[in-house]
Amino acid sequence: MPLPIVAVVGRPNVGKSTFVNRIAQANEAIVHEMRGVTRDRSYHEADWNGCDFKLIDTGGIEMGDDDAFQGSIRSQAFAGANEADVIVFLVDGKTGINADDEEVARVLRRTSKPVFLAVNKMDTPGSEDELWEFYQLGVGDPWPVSATHGHGTGDLLDAIVEELRKVEVPDVEDDPGINVAIIGRPNAGKSSLTNRMTKGDRSIVSDVAGTTRDAIDTLVEHEGKHYTIVDTAGLRRKSQIDEDVEYYGFVRAMRAIDRAQVALLVIDSTLGLTDQDQRVAGFAADRGCAMIIVLNKWDLVEGPEAKAEIRERIADRLGFVGYAPVIAISALTGKKVDRIWDAIDSAFENYSQTIPTNKLNTWLTGIRETGHTVSNGKAVLRMKYVTQTSTCPPRFTFFANRPDLVNDNYERFLENRLRESFDLTGTPVGFKFKKKD
Repeated sequence: MPLPIVAVVGRPNVGKSTFVNRIAQANEAIVHEMRGVTRDRSYHEADWNGCDFKLIDTGGIEMGDDDAFQGSIRSQAFAGANEADVIVFLVDGKTGINADDEEVARVLRRTSKPVFLAVNKMDTPGSEDELWEFYQLGVGDPWPVSATHGHGTGDLLDAIVEELRKVEVPDVEDDPGINVAIIGRPNAGKSSLTNRMTKGDRSIVSDVAGTTRDAIDTLVEHEGKHYTIVDTAGLRRKSQIDEDVEYYGFVRAMRAIDRAQVALLVIDSTLGLTDQDQRVAGFAADRGCAMIIVLNKWDLVEGPEAKAEIRERIADRLGFVGYAPVIAISALTGKKVDRIWDAIDSAFENYSQTIPTNKLNTWLTGIRETGHTVSNGKAVLRMKYVTQTSTCPPRFTFFANRPDLVNDNYERFLENRLRESFDLTGTPVGFKFKKKD
């Protein structure tokens, strides 16, 4: 069932992500001494004294700074606060109050929601005398905590949970639906597509590559079905990742792919298929999730010849994921984005399907009757029996007299014939060969 929500807000570098990791007992939120590391709001599950709740980590709020991202970061942070049942306002106990703290406090004083003022970096217990100045923020008693060492967090959580127990949570089934990861290289349009599919400004969109740094989950309902849409950081080769923060984003994106059931590989059509796109497709293929190739910015490609060339290049260079359907869209205008939902449903259905054993062996009988096999000297491969041994993705075990004779070419032959007989669009398949006399 849905969980009550606690949002952590404050200006940059006061330790919000460290605090979130401490409470969630995980290292999911990216922590770095550089300001502005957290840009979008990200969600993390936590529990205390038998009370489960969801934490929102938000970007640092700077009221007077309008760089390339700050306006969006600010709106994301306040959106998280509006969504929350309880708000934790985190400030820096070492540097004291500054103008941004006062502006955030002014906004929070207008909310009817419980607000807890947490003074972070109070690493030495018994130094509460330094708290007096924070009373002037006018948002209640300050709570001394150390996100790094954990001092004071238990007392604060006791008070937060007391408020959360008063929250009335709708008694509905928590259905995460199909887990969909939106992947691709930087600046391909992943966040624009996420916002289009979730019908909101869930992710920050910018023409600066690398804007998204966390993997961000959004639960969406579309025509009565549920989906968890995950916008991920742009993936590139590790050798090209020169910032610690970007590396952490890379790790989060890989984790998102690990738990994805369907991956949407977003390609910038104006640049065509690149080596980076091939590598990203390889990441998803290695992890065995279903896949759909999304050609974004298709409206900006001029002429049928240029479009045909892009599709031919994809067929040629992404042959190792030839099972993935290709959909051309414009995330910015929304043109043909609706086609993605049907493709996700179809790919997931094939990804999780079970093919009856009798149908598989009828198919195998047809393979044997063609006479196509492999041999080595007098040894000839004879396929005896096949059965499906797992789903998500479908995996099949073949029993044969000489499984050691099976080579890559024959395995590809079997996969192609299997796909001709059964609908496996969008999903990879796995084969295993065992000996049977």
